[in-house]
Amino acid sequence: MSNDAFSPFRIDIPEQKLADLAARLDRTRWPGDWPETDWSYGVARGRVAELAAYWRDRFDWRAQEARLNQFPQFTTVIDGQRIHFLHVRSAERGAFPLVLTHGWPGSIAEFAEVIGPLTDPRQHGGDPADAFSVVIPSLPGFGFSTPLSAPGWGVERIARAWAELMRRLGYPRYGAQGGDWGARISPQLARIDPGHVTGVHVNALVALPDGTPGEMESLDSDDLAALDGLRKWNAERSGYAQIMSTRPGTLAYALDDSPVGLLAWHLEWFDDYGEHPAAIPADAILANVSLYWLTGTGGASGHLYKEAAASWNKTMPRSETPTAVVVFPGDSTVRAFAERDHTVARWTHLHRGGHFAALQAPDLLVRDVQEFFRGLRDPKRSLPRGAARAGAAARRE
Repeated sequence: MSNDAFSPFRIDIPEQKLADLAARLDRTRWPGDWPETDWSYGVARGRVAELAAYWRDRFDWRAQEARLNQFPQFTTVIDGQRIHFLHVRSAERGAFPLVLTHGWPGSIAEFAEVIGPLTDPRQHGGDPADAFSVVIPSLPGFGFSTPLSAPGWGVERIARAWAELMRRLGYPRYGAQGGDWGARISPQLARIDPGHVTGVHVNALVALPDGTPGEMESLDSDDLAALDGLRKWNAERSGYAQIMSTRPGTLAYALDDSPVGLLAWHLEWFDDYGEHPAAIPADAILANVSLYWLTGTGGASGHLYKEAAASWNKTMPRSETPTAVVVFPGDSTVRAFAERDHTVARWTHLHRGGHFAALQAPDLLVRDVQEFFRGLRDPKRSLPRGAARAGAAARRE
């Protein structure tokens, strides 16, 4: 396969891998005495046991596999790395290209609910003029974008790969959307490919203080509340990131050997530390966890944290691309710092949803994406680069 070639791809997990998963779940060696409802030391054993039993006896991987195989999938090689992606072209004339980027512990499965409304709004009660053709890559080291070809696949390199992918697909103008790691990669894509990226839409955006004198003086009550949320997260919940950003290879031995270990590790985020354990359906959680397990990428996915660790607290150059920021419940996004780093053209607070927006509130995410890009589809109507911060609209729902 030449570097510019695309190979059609279809998910087809061998039956022996599913049998091995079931056998490993049967042989789980559980931790010793552990408070059933106490999340202060980690994910509650009762919750892990509940989902492990569902995974073993009721979860239907083949149904999830068939669901994902409804969407055209391909692989290509960029910068020596195999990249797997969904590419769903809209039948609507004038559909706008949009690259969607997942985070950790997410995957392409996160976006299954939003693909239809984005690509075929006519069939989902929307305006066909809002149609997108979507490209959804698996991050290097995640899912079927494996094996990792070499070290160095951090945010910058992934963004450059996405720019090359969109070039190969023949899209001269396109938008970018993402949450979690996608909220870092999408703006970086706009920084390195500003002539082609017309707009960026992000959720779960993290924007940190950079030490500028007086930077805290302008913060309003919402900013201060968000900053407190970031401090609380750092004190109570950043352990997983600390481990993966320093010793992902050591952790990989456990994650790639024990499905229950992988499940518990991912529940740190999917269950929101026990605060909203029913917010994401079991099938959605296990579809994502299964993708990691069946592709053996529980450990490899942690390499992104290691690669990005050096730049985690560094302020990036300000992006001049119009950017929409949507804040879901639980997000700790400081508006003042977001506006420092991005040309914020739209700011929206939403009343339901969460970190996994495409799973928890797909309808709200789709609508916000549609509304933002309406003004950016036509080059003559595009918002100016470097739009004044005062022009950023704030909206609450």
